[in-house]
Amino acid sequence: MRILMVAARCHPFVGGIETHIQEVGPRLAARGYSVDVLTTDPSGKLPIEENVRGMSVRRAPAWPKELDLYIAPQIYSAIRRGTWDLIHFQGYSTFVVPIGLLAAVRTQIPFVLTFHSGGHSSRLRNAVRGTQRAVLRPLVAKAARLIGVSEFEASFFSTKMGIPRERFVVIPNGAAMPAASPGVKVDPGLIVSSGRLEHYKGHHRVIAAMPELIRKVPNARLHIVGTGPHEGALRRLVSTLGLEDRVTITAIPGSERQRMTDLLASAGLFVLLSEYEAHPVAVMEALSLRRPVLVSDTSGLSELATNGLCRALPLNASPGETAAAMAEELAAQREIPDLALPDWDACAQALSDVYRDVAGNRSTVSLPLDDALSLRSVTRARGG
Repeated sequence: MRILMVAARCHPFVGGIETHIQEVGPRLAARGYSVDVLTTDPSGKLPIEENVRGMSVRRAPAWPKELDLYIAPQIYSAIRRGTWDLIHFQGYSTFVVPIGLLAAVRTQIPFVLTFHSGGHSSRLRNAVRGTQRAVLRPLVAKAARLIGVSEFEASFFSTKMGIPRERFVVIPNGAAMPAASPGVKVDPGLIVSSGRLEHYKGHHRVIAAMPELIRKVPNARLHIVGTGPHEGALRRLVSTLGLEDRVTITAIPGSERQRMTDLLASAGLFVLLSEYEAHPVAVMEALSLRRPVLVSDTSGLSELATNGLCRALPLNASPGETAAAMAEELAAQREIPDLALPDWDACAQALSDVYRDVAGNRSTVSLPLDDALSLRSVTRARGG
């Protein structure tokens, strides 16, 4: 079966959707699927097409370079000229989705959509989310199946878009990291906060709590992992609070999984004080390494806490309250049990079941691909 995954971003970028594609795509290919990935490249610096772990990845130009809107008209023409048995849209929050959905509907190729919803630092973008969902609903409602990465996400979009809950299936992200390197030990004073450097991710809340935490736990240190537009503001906050020797902000490329594993495995506590997460890959990775986790009591994070996987803190907790909670967790040095977490093999198998169910209820397209997807024929020298 030939599958096309459509996403605004994928390898080599780092993020939840990017990790999802990197994990399930090769597993689906190993199950006999032909997996194509259609994505964008606002920078114009990445290869137009390449093979990544058995997936054929093609990139279209996107604008503007400075914003995460990903306006990419050639997504439409690439889908219209190609032939697949099924299209899987990964994410819903950029212009890639309506462009791609419209092309899929007009091409009459069955499609599924995983929302992979997240927060945003822009008040304007958050304010127009309701309008965005209303505009997308007629296209989204034509999906053969809608996928939520958590019960929270499935129920949220069912309610907000007025689509029956039975149209949704829940397929959680996996939790898989390599084993820690020999000699890596837990540092009881180390806190790790990982995720894109956006305001809504809450890294600033952890930094603001550090002066009080240091008074409670003198050897406390914070390591923030990520890249993004909020980096300058975070560094200024660190400087203002005089925490240069206590707070580290670094980026770890997605390809350096062992490095990320060793950092997480050494953490006394993993923290994600985000305003919105559907089913955060970063938290699942920390849990897979049996690290205690502290999160905000909101969205899909609340679901994880309710299921006993982590501790939740009110979203409006003060720096003092946050420091107290982190100090308690560090002092407890909890032995995290071997949890029965969802894994990427189960995720890939569940997607395979959805694909075959959709294909079994509709005749498939079996024309040759030829050069239909090749963006070389659509994007002459990236000029558009």
